[in-house]
Amino acid sequence: MKIHEKYISRCIDIAKNGLGTTAPNPMVGCVIVHDSNIIGEGYTSPYGGAHAEVNAINSVKDKSLLKEATLYVTLEPCSHFGKTPPCCDLILKYKIPHVVVGCLHPNPEVAGKGVEKLKKAGVEVEEGVLKTDCENLIKKFFTYHQQKRPFITLKWAKTKDGFIDKLRDEKEKGQFVISGPQSKVFVHKLRTEHDAILIGPGTAFNDDPRLNARWYEGKSPIRIVLDRFAKLPDFLVLFSDDSETWHFSTKGYNRIGNKRKVVLPEKNFLNEVLDYCFAQGIQSILVEGGAVIFTAFIKTHLWDEVVEIKSSKSIGAGLPAPKINAHVINREYIGGDEITIYKNVVPAV
Repeated sequence: MKIHEKYISRCIDIAKNGLGTTAPNPMVGCVIVHDSNIIGEGYTSPYGGAHAEVNAINSVKDKSLLKEATLYVTLEPCSHFGKTPPCCDLILKYKIPHVVVGCLHPNPEVAGKGVEKLKKAGVEVEEGVLKTDCENLIKKFFTYHQQKRPFITLKWAKTKDGFIDKLRDEKEKGQFVISGPQSKVFVHKLRTEHDAILIGPGTAFNDDPRLNARWYEGKSPIRIVLDRFAKLPDFLVLFSDDSETWHFSTKGYNRIGNKRKVVLPEKNFLNEVLDYCFAQGIQSILVEGGAVIFTAFIKTHLWDEVVEIKSSKSIGAGLPAPKINAHVINREYIGGDEITIYKNVVPAV
């Protein structure tokens, strides 16, 4: 492995310590090397805290070494004021002569400006080391800035014979459990890695779910329910507990507060929902059902990844799992369940 790739790879590993805590900032990792020795490391603090470069520089005990060091970072250092001062200014303050960057910022208004500022000040900057890996690390952040919509993950569990629910009559309610308890922990971890979680009216009414992350330590996502014709009753958990819910429909009136009601035009309703979420700073949405909602996202190609959990149980008949045309990017086994992650390769229509 080339030396720059070695240290950027380490940066990527470090960055993952911020998973689920940094939004709306991206996860970033930083390593500082002097004479082939790592003298400082850092990753992005929870939102409002220090960036990775600041944490890495602060971790260096002997600051006099910085003027002879190389700083490695997954994303180009910022050059603008936000919640914190520009990282470029701190790099220049300590006269770090060499910076190696994994990828540029995805926002066209910001991209390249950090690198340009450092170069103009005489810093040697190298770009694009493990570029694809660094971009994939913050794929949700890239999708949000480049496609102007949240990153969409569809998640469903299916039986061994391919069903996501049993056959029900209209009066039958309650969740039909398909996957095992270890997969439940996996799903709740997945929830902490998304800004919002979305379901349709059928899932909301039949399952009456809480949609939180109680089985994994981390922040629970904002809950979104699509209820086009505003028929869901107020007694559902989504509308009666203390957690935040956004209720989208085409009827009624707007309401602010912990139980937000958003009335949108019926035409292109799904796109309107995503546009609203984008404007509110929602970078990622986990879609958990039901079948009609999955179909709506799949037909319009408004999705980025699918997480499919296949159990070892069979039920003989039921509601078929959605069909997708996608590339497998990962497969693992948890407690007897097979978890496959697919990547969409078809642009949205």
